[in-house]
Amino acid sequence: MLSTLAPWLLIAVASYLLGSIPFGFLAGRICGVDLRKQGSGNIGATNALRVLGKGWGYAVFSCDFLKGLIPVILAGLWGTYAGILPASAPGAMAGLCVLLGHSFPVWLGFKGGKGIASSAGVMVALFPAAFLLCLGVWLMLFTASRYVSVASIGGAVTLPLAVTVLFLMHRADWLALVVSIVMCLLAVWRHRSNILRLRAGTEPRFERKRKGGRP
Repeated sequence: MLSTLAPWLLIAVASYLLGSIPFGFLAGRICGVDLRKQGSGNIGATNALRVLGKGWGYAVFSCDFLKGLIPVILAGLWGTYAGILPASAPGAMAGLCVLLGHSFPVWLGFKGGKGIASSAGVMVALFPAAFLLCLGVWLMLFTASRYVSVASIGGAVTLPLAVTVLFLMHRADWLALVVSIVMCLLAVWRHRSNILRLRAGTEPRFERKRKGGRP
C-alpha cells in the first residue's frame, strides 16, 4: 500500500515545492527590491514587469510558466508508464499542486502570486486546445481594456467552458473537466483584490508607451 502511494506523494510534494519557488520575489531581491512593497504588491510576472522592467518580467513569466509545464509533463509520463487510468491523473494532480504552491508558497507565509503564468504552463500540458482558446480571449480582453486582471479573469472563466465543449465533442476524461473548474475558481479567487479595485476604478492599466518613452 505504501509503495503504491509513494509515487503519488512524491509527485504532490515535489510539485508543491517547485510551485512554491517565488521567482518574482527572488528577481526583486536580486534587483534590491521587495515586490511585495512595490507596484501592486504581487510577486508575479505582471508586477515584476512593471517594477523591474521587461527583461526581468519576461524572465519571471518564463520561469513561472515552466514550473507549471514541466511537473505536469513528467507526472503524465510516469502515469502512462505505470498504466494509470485515467492517464491524465498524475499530471492533473501535479498541476494543481504547482498552482497551490505558487498561490500559497510555504517560503513566504503562504502569500504568493495570482498563478496565471503557471496556469498557462499547466494548461499547455493538460489541454493545449483549450489553452489556445483561453489565450485568444486573454489577448482580446487585454487589447480592449489594457487591464491584465480583466484578461486573466476572462481567460480563467473561458477554461472550463472550453474544456466542457471539448469533453462533449471528444469524450475526454472527466478529470480534465474537474481540474479546469478548480483552476478557474482558484484564479478568480486570487484576483478578488483586483476585482475590488476594478469596481472602485483604482486598478492600474498597462498603458501604451508613446515615442520618447512617455506613457
